[in-house]
Amino acid sequence: MTPVADLLHEEIRATGPISFRRFMDLALYHPNHGYYTRGEDPFGREGDFYTNSQLQPVFGRFIAQQIARWRDEMGLPEEFTVVELGAGRGETLEEVGKALPSVRCLAVERMEGALPQGFQGVVYSNEFFDALPVHLVERSADGLAEWLVDSRNDGFRWIERGCPAEPIVAEYVDKYAAGLAEGDRIEVNLKALDQLEHIAGALHHGYILTIDYGYSTEEIAAGRRFPQGSLMAYARHQAREDVLSEPGSRDITAHVNFTALEQRGEELGLQSLGLRTQAQFLFALGEADNFAAIIEGATEAETLQLRMQLKSLLFGMGETFRVLVQKK
Repeated sequence: MTPVADLLHEEIRATGPISFRRFMDLALYHPNHGYYTRGEDPFGREGDFYTNSQLQPVFGRFIAQQIARWRDEMGLPEEFTVVELGAGRGETLEEVGKALPSVRCLAVERMEGALPQGFQGVVYSNEFFDALPVHLVERSADGLAEWLVDSRNDGFRWIERGCPAEPIVAEYVDKYAAGLAEGDRIEVNLKALDQLEHIAGALHHGYILTIDYGYSTEEIAAGRRFPQGSLMAYARHQAREDVLSEPGSRDITAHVNFTALEQRGEELGLQSLGLRTQAQFLFALGEADNFAAIIEGATEAETLQLRMQLKSLLFGMGETFRVLVQKK
């Protein structure tokens, strides 16, 4: 049994079944034993998964290219800050720093209080919002009910439709997933809206670039996508639907509701510049010079490697990830 599992069992024995948001928060972010805080590297061949950020230097050069264009549009301000949320190893931010040595680069993991106030620049994230703790709810004939987590021997079990959803959770579904069909489940990511509000409050002028797994409200209406929800665990490069096993030892994700980010952003004064696939976003960046800037200065051997990275970003991951740009 993992240390986080011991802590969860103790809490459930003391207080009763808990929300999945609480379960996921401890599993991923417990200060000493959480998946992202325990000090082990989850990325790459020896880890549990790959992300865009491991396809370097190509991915970092793309991000730097886009940031440079936005900086130009803003009139090349002297003080310009790039913040990466959930930077991990920091590979992307390192490439941005190489390409734009005059800008200030900040890596922020858990964001509370960590952003500079009133700054100009860009807030960038890759697979940040999908790892924030979520509630799991289901639409039933009697209304919206939340699934809870209980102890079972040495493991954990779901309590189906354990209790009526809290008003704030029900309000989220009514607002951002109104077409949820009876019997369908959805993850409610209140934390994502809180984080977006924090970003909007700190950013005076600039852009928010969000790259993640996700969907729009229209895509999930009437059970079109993820009728049983999108929760998934990842360990040793295998995706697993059982998200309750071995908490603290594996990643847990939920697809991002981009409609919620767009609509909440508009309420916070952020202009949405559209939701696209990663392939569409990267093609728009590279089509002017046929991606020449991405491989500029490379040797023949390096060029082959860079082209392989480019192919993976455009085609291997290009339709999997979505890109949302918001402007303030």
